Amino acid sequence: MTTSPFIQDTILEDEMVLLRPLQITDVNNLLDISLHEPETWEYSLVRANGKENLENYIQLAIKNKENQTEFPFIVFDKNSQKYAGSTRFYDINLEFKTLQLGYTWYGKDFRGTGLNKHCKFLLLQFAFETLGMERVEFRADNNNQRSIAAMKSIGCKIEGVLRSHMPTLDSDIRRDSIVLSILKKEWFDEVKENLKRKL
Repeated sequence: MTTSPFIQDTILEDEMVLLRPLQITDVNNLLDISLHEPETWEYSLVRANGKENLENYIQLAIKNKENQTEFPFIVFDKNSQKYAGSTRFYDINLEFKTLQLGYTWYGKDFRGTGLNKHCKFLLLQFAFETLGMERVEFRADNNNQRSIAAMKSIGCKIEGVLRSHMPTLDSDIRRDSIVLSILKKEWFDEVKENLKRKL
């Protein structure tokens, strides 16, 4: 297996946000959102609502990090001095120079504050400029309009919809997944500067 370029202490930050590797002890930092904002995971297959679910969520993310298929971060908001949520790289394929960016969620106090754009800028910059990725992909439930709007606002291009793509927690319903992406050329040609202006 190729040695992962993700080192244990990879930290991404700017004046508004700090992203550091997610740790088991971060259950305590995210527990308030987990207990009081269960709607945060309405469209997620892996929910972190409630302490037990949050513990499982973090343990699974760290296991996948050890397998070098994911790299999860906890998000710290510098303005409020509070932990805001989590995000990660996943389906990392170093040979093909592709990865997905997702599992992103924030507590309600941090939505619409510009925090997400700062996080995405740092993550995309790291993906394209440090890791040398050629493509960063995003997916969401096709009904999750808030998430889709957020992805389009940072410069993602819609590629299509995977119909009946995966099950949902409601076993009678399968989800359609929308696929969006940013390519390395697009990052350097336009997305980086456009996103920087929005920060």
